[in-house]
Amino acid sequence: MLSNIFKSCYCRLVFIFAAIYYCNMNEDLRNLDLKEVKLSIQKAIVECSRRGLLHGTKWLAELNFSLKDVVIDSSEIPLSNIISSDLDNDIYLKAKCYFDLKEYDRCAYHTEKNENGYCKFLHLYSRYLSVERKKIDNLTDLNYGTDPQLNSQLQSLYSELRSSHLAGRLDGFCLYLYGMVLKRLDLHTAAIQVLVEAVHKEPLHWSAWVELATLITDRAKLTSLTLPDHWIKQFFIAHTYLEQQLNEEALEIYNDIQNQGFASSTYLLAQAAIAYHNKREVTAAITTFQHLRKLDPYRLDNLDTLSNLLYVKEMKVELAYLAHHASEIDKYKVETCCIIGNYYSLRGEHHKAVLYFERALRLNPLYLSAWTLMGHEFMEMKNTNAAIQSYRQAIEVNRRDYRAWYGLGQTYEILKMPFYCLYYYKQAQVLRPNDSRMLIALGETYEKLEKIQEALKCYYKARSVGDIEGTALLKLAKLYDKVTEVEQAATAYTEYVKENDDIPTADNKQELCYAYKYLANYHLKRNQLDLAYQYAEKCLGYEETKEEGKALLRTIASKRGQDDGEMQVEDSGGHPNPPHRIRPDLNQVTPVNLTFTPPDGS
Repeated sequence: MLSNIFKSCYCRLVFIFAAIYYCNMNEDLRNLDLKEVKLSIQKAIVECSRRGLLHGTKWLAELNFSLKDVVIDSSEIPLSNIISSDLDNDIYLKAKCYFDLKEYDRCAYHTEKNENGYCKFLHLYSRYLSVERKKIDNLTDLNYGTDPQLNSQLQSLYSELRSSHLAGRLDGFCLYLYGMVLKRLDLHTAAIQVLVEAVHKEPLHWSAWVELATLITDRAKLTSLTLPDHWIKQFFIAHTYLEQQLNEEALEIYNDIQNQGFASSTYLLAQAAIAYHNKREVTAAITTFQHLRKLDPYRLDNLDTLSNLLYVKEMKVELAYLAHHASEIDKYKVETCCIIGNYYSLRGEHHKAVLYFERALRLNPLYLSAWTLMGHEFMEMKNTNAAIQSYRQAIEVNRRDYRAWYGLGQTYEILKMPFYCLYYYKQAQVLRPNDSRMLIALGETYEKLEKIQEALKCYYKARSVGDIEGTALLKLAKLYDKVTEVEQAATAYTEYVKENDDIPTADNKQELCYAYKYLANYHLKRNQLDLAYQYAEKCLGYEETKEEGKALLRTIASKRGQDDGEMQVEDSGGHPNPPHRIRPDLNQVTPVNLTFTPPDGS
């Protein structure tokens, strides 16, 4: 009892702090000076570009373009000299060329003894990228684990960065690199501390924020961070919310950012489309992506998500056009391979789909979508072992990918291993607490393990959070019937037929006729003949229950005859016989008031 009270108070405190935090963020947005913002972005572009931080530079450049209508003084634009001395400048220019050509070992060698800030970063960053590239080469070419020599190189880099950090010699960019090394070594707590320090020193280095977001597992941890008082913090909060499936909160922040001068940002538009995708608002997500493609027709970023949406809607023509368009832009980009893989999957050519997902993974073994989608394809091909391996690799890339956890649960369900299912479905449900599909899967697993109360709680919660597939009520009814809680079963069946009576489909036809039969028998036993008649007559519309419906109607007629006879005996003192009962108006039958109570602890 006390623990529940403590948890409740803790959750409320977290919510209050989050609300205060969000109000402060809105205040920061309202006070933006767009000229200063644009000037700081352009300075950061130069700094990131000089260090070869391409993704950070690209993000800033696109954000800068969204402020194209903001005019700043040309004399303030940061186009200053590169570095202090001519010798350092010569070394830097040569090393930067090697870096741009991905000759990382060569770049590291030529910058080894140079203490200039740019050259030092290129030296450390080249060593890190060299290790990462060799790891990827080993995975794709030799298909074995990490080379011990590469681990020793990473440890050596870690030792050097740690010593420099303790001596206070790392700038914001080197702190970002140190944080990434700590993360690769699974020292997550230390990585969070270092990355927070990095964003304090270089708040406009977006890659540092993204790395930090991958280490934030929940809202409580997010609110506990001491972040810089800078406008970019709002972008980070929204990005983290999106990663944690807090889609409504993310959309609200993105809308606020757009209203403060970034309305034409393609990044914000793409993030909004992803939020709609996560919320399963498929039409809104597709519309947003289509608008994004009109603004930037050669953009491939996030189009793999659009292909997933077109796949779900079974829009074959649109998906074929998207695949052709992406292939014309860059056939060897991971997003293109993913789009084409989805196209072949929709056509039922699962072997070809797997080939394209494998191609995407040869280009980037850390590409999450390809691992997950390849697992789905192997499931379609009944290759459970390969599906398990794919889903496990997806979890290695990102432990917050609920689709991989859910896929593993489905795979072990096929293998009839319910205890394994329970573990994986629980992980998926933690990541998507308000997704009824996860709750239904969890409930079914509990039911197989004869944990009835837990199963009932899952079905009831699935119903309360918005039953996506419309099966929670039916499963509740069947399970209540199984444990002979007749009143609850009848209530659930009544709710089910109310929601599905007007729209019978091939999928729910059999379930509806069974529900009518159950309710007819239930009300007949309680001598509620009007309701029993209503449901028995409904049974006549289905071949499966037609004969049973006739039998029920005969029984009801017999009971009514007995009742009429009793009434005639009572009225024999000269009164005329009452008229024969006519068929009740089904729209005017008063239903019995049944109370649908949740299971204990829900």
